[in-house]
Amino acid sequence: MPSLFDARAESILTQLRDSGQYKMLQMIEGPMDATVRLRGYGECLCFCSNNYLGLANHPEVVEAGIKGLRDYGAGTASVRFICGTFTPHETLERTIARMMGTESSYTFVSAWTAAEALFPTLCEPGDTIISDELNHACLIDSIRLATTIKKGVHKAVYRNNVLEGEKSLRAALEAARANRDATGQVWVVTDGVFSMEGSIADLPAMRKMCDEYGALLVVDDSHGHGVMGARGRGTHEHFGMIDELVPGATPLRGENAARSAAPNAGRVDLFTGTLGKALGGGAGGFIAAGRRAIDLVVQRGRPTLFSNALPCTVACSANAAIEIMLREPQRVQRLKDNVAYARRKIGEAGFDVLKSPTAICPIIVHDTARAIAMSRRLLELGVFVIGFGYPVVPEGHARLRVQISAAHTTEHIDRLVDALRKL
Repeated sequence: MPSLFDARAESILTQLRDSGQYKMLQMIEGPMDATVRLRGYGECLCFCSNNYLGLANHPEVVEAGIKGLRDYGAGTASVRFICGTFTPHETLERTIARMMGTESSYTFVSAWTAAEALFPTLCEPGDTIISDELNHACLIDSIRLATTIKKGVHKAVYRNNVLEGEKSLRAALEAARANRDATGQVWVVTDGVFSMEGSIADLPAMRKMCDEYGALLVVDDSHGHGVMGARGRGTHEHFGMIDELVPGATPLRGENAARSAAPNAGRVDLFTGTLGKALGGGAGGFIAAGRRAIDLVVQRGRPTLFSNALPCTVACSANAAIEIMLREPQRVQRLKDNVAYARRKIGEAGFDVLKSPTAICPIIVHDTARAIAMSRRLLELGVFVIGFGYPVVPEGHARLRVQISAAHTTEHIDRLVDALRKL
């Protein structure tokens, strides 16, 4: 006899199937690249991957992982503070700090667990966390966890990228200042690149506003790594909010008198990020920040205290991917050129694509069923693009999310556009 859970689960799954929201897992039978071998479809153009720099199958990245596997074994078999910290973790965390322009960094098995560690660890009762309404789910859940675990942590939400006026960031900051129970640190958190829109946060204006209200600025730049800035260092590099990279050096805040006088001027205070998108397409995430914040995460962050460390083979691959990105700015430029070409050609084909300098090109089709049907038809034409609708995006804003890679050629993009025309 089916249990109560069985009946309930079947009801939910039936509803998902009937509404067209049931997710089908497509099986890839080979490496991630500009084209992939998809079970049941054969060789397909891949325009739905986060492999922005084409590094997931780069020979150096693959070989670094193989060497890491041989030198350090398959797993860490421990959490970091017991016996799970290996040389590749130290190397990678120094490389991440150099890339992001922070004093320190710390890695996790995923970007989700990095975000999950952030606010519950660093916030205390009386603090206020102010979040953009379109922030990634990992940030939203981190805030929910912090306010649940630590009673007296306040939260507020402002309209996407609206800094002034009604329901704006300034309005939320003013409310936090007026709240007599909010006596602690104010945190403002935003995605650098919004994953469904492809839009970017106005970090310079947000930095200025945070300084005005004594708030810390937190940025999840998972879709900005490898995409934004001349060297792909992120949305803060795009806006010039980072030092020029010195090969082999780790820029430290407070190194000179000018910076120690105003260590946060023009900068982001804390980052969360991923190693699983542009940076090798593997796995893992990180927090990059000042040493005090990282030390607190090491000491008290539950996702690192109670979960095994990032496997060394992944750490080695990620480190190689970052080094390739930093030494080959032409790879980042090739991505930018591909993005500009794709946006122009998609627009010429008669589709409404949201304008943005990022690698995410959402084609708005409004209706969820239409987006899913278009995605299925594209797959039949040998083009792998995912359609997103409600509840992933608001009702009436369904879209095909086309994602561009440096590994794509103009021929690949032309074939994508030809398939779109056939729809």
